[in-house]
Amino acid sequence: MTVTVQPTGISAADVAAVARAQAPVRLAESTVDSMERSRAIVDGIEREGRPVYGVSTGFGALANTFVAPERRAELQHALIRSHAAGVGEPMPREVVRAMMLLRVRSLALGRSGVRPLIAEALVDLLNHDVTPWVPEHGSLGASGDLAPLAHCAMVLLGEGWVLDKSGARVDGGEALHRAGLRPVTLSSKEGLALINGTDGMLGMLLLAIEDAGHLFTMADLTAALAIEAMLGTDRPFQPELHAIRPHPGQAMSAANIHRLLQDSGIMDSHRNDMAHAVQDAYSMRCAPQVAGAARDTLAFAVQVAERELASVVDNPVVLPDGRVESTGNFHGAPLGFAADFMAIAAAEVGAISERRVDRLLDVCRSRELPAFLSPDPGVNSGLMIAQYTAAGIVAENRRLASPASVDSLPTSGMQEDHVSMGWAATVKLRRVLDNLTSLLAVELLSAVRGLQLRQPLRPSPAGEVAIAAVADFAGEPGPDIFLAPVLEQARAALRDRALLRAVEARVGPLA
Repeated sequence: MTVTVQPTGISAADVAAVARAQAPVRLAESTVDSMERSRAIVDGIEREGRPVYGVSTGFGALANTFVAPERRAELQHALIRSHAAGVGEPMPREVVRAMMLLRVRSLALGRSGVRPLIAEALVDLLNHDVTPWVPEHGSLGASGDLAPLAHCAMVLLGEGWVLDKSGARVDGGEALHRAGLRPVTLSSKEGLALINGTDGMLGMLLLAIEDAGHLFTMADLTAALAIEAMLGTDRPFQPELHAIRPHPGQAMSAANIHRLLQDSGIMDSHRNDMAHAVQDAYSMRCAPQVAGAARDTLAFAVQVAERELASVVDNPVVLPDGRVESTGNFHGAPLGFAADFMAIAAAEVGAISERRVDRLLDVCRSRELPAFLSPDPGVNSGLMIAQYTAAGIVAENRRLASPASVDSLPTSGMQEDHVSMGWAATVKLRRVLDNLTSLLAVELLSAVRGLQLRQPLRPSPAGEVAIAAVADFAGEPGPDIFLAPVLEQARAALRDRALLRAVEARVGPLA
């Protein structure tokens, strides 16, 4: 599939396709026309000699410094070099690709006053798989993602660094030459237009939204497997019990868990047992209330991201009537708030998952499963330390759930006296989601071990699928094994859509 950038923008699916599937990119003809009209306004300002921020003045605290016409190209190049001041490890390739595509989108909206060749140069980087080396630290989320975007722009100039496919750092000019591309020479306003905006934050938020949607469904699956393994009841997940508290995410999670628990011989074995607990523990019974609230938080983040995808976030902006006006649209507060809220929600989905794991491993609470899910506890420790790992990750997620967006440090001589920290918020959200993958992997392994130990009782169809998938790399319960590679494979199974598709083939689609 080719992603065509229109003057109206692009979709979240387009971003994922380019960032993760290396989909090719092209500019629509109407996009080129829109940029040419916008550029003509900037050229007119140049001819008139008017002082306009970003065109004929310095930047930030130097906004009142007039720059002579013959030095304006130099001004734009100096801006890129000075702002490419990040440090740290390189951002993942998918993040940088998303950021570059979103910058193309921003320029294509026709409010930045750049020549079409600038957007085309970014498209060339994407289509030739030239990924700038963008250090992790440098953005405060206002004026947008200045340093990360400047590192991308450096490569357009034939400078800076590129992230090689091997993970090594290579010279930007050399990378352009290898790809058969030439450096660009910037004109007035173009350097500023390349770096002012929320593209890094938005790219990370969009990728996190895609990941979170899948993980929250998988959290319902691992919860259902754990509840089944612990001889829980499916009664709290009946739809009429969630209709009386009409949070949409809760209803979806409850419906998923209820569906996953049907046709289970394990559940049938104790359905009418008077000795069975009337009420399961909160970590079992309240799974939809927590995961559902996370789903509703995700829906809020989707709404924010969709609005930002339709937004002009450059500064200054070139209006169709010829005005060039300064804005604050580069401020990342909406994205920072959404990312922080999502991090809190995802951290709690992981926390309740760890509580179910602890219950599965505890011989006093697991309803007659052997200690730590080992058939021979004592000599063998089973999954004891896997729960330690999960507990440590939960603790880290609690630290990461502390919001970044409530922080601010003034910069640029107090001209930029309130910043969003949206970049930090989205970076740590991705870390929380990666941690959530690990937590659900521990629960998947633990729940499957529990179901295996319930034999000869027949598990649910979903349980049968999960047992078959996990047994491929973890085998049957028995003597202790090297757990680290097993947990890595469980993480891969959680990320891979194949497990979800296999479950859905047996029980029907999950929300």
